Amino acid sequence: MPRLISERGRRTSWLVWLAAIVCAILAIVVIITSIIVLAIYLIYQPRMPYIKVAYAQLNNLGYDQSGLLEIEMALKLVVENDNTKVHAIFSDQSFILQFHGIDVAELRADPFDIAKNSSFDLNYLFQSSPIPLDEVAMETMDMALKKGVVPFDLHGQARTRWRVSYFSLKCWTHLSCQLHFFWPNGSTINLDCSSKSH
Repeated sequence: MPRLISERGRRTSWLVWLAAIVCAILAIVVIITSIIVLAIYLIYQPRMPYIKVAYAQLNNLGYDQSGLLEIEMALKLVVENDNTKVHAIFSDQSFILQFHGIDVAELRADPFDIAKNSSFDLNYLFQSSPIPLDEVAMETMDMALKKGVVPFDLHGQARTRWRVSYFSLKCWTHLSCQLHFFWPNGSTINLDCSSKSH
């Protein structure tokens, strides 16, 4: 004849209860943190600061048949902070100007702050030292001069940091674009270059 076995002898381990309590506390902390972050976002509505090329002028281009390139260029970068309630800090700025993958100039700036809803200008006027071009780059320059349009690549990045309430947000903003200059007048064509944040 089958017998009924009582369940009263089995008890839940204290480790199981401890794990359940810890999980419940973590879930509550995550929910509260999410609510706080959402509230701060709705109040401050932060936007990523960015960098754009506002002006570029190729003042001089020296190039000879031995493949030596020397330029003088004026470049204006504008750093925009569209946040109406927080200021931004930029640091570790580094930008490289290249022709056909060959470094022509490196542009740097000291760290700086940007007030709420404002911008900061980085004005560069530089002259490169003579840069030797390889054979492929020489062919590219010869073709560019014949067409009257000389391309340069501008790559770089900057670290951005801004504080929203008790939270400090950090990210990198990256700039990568090609600048085309009419030559010999040195003006730019369709200047449209802005950074992206990651």
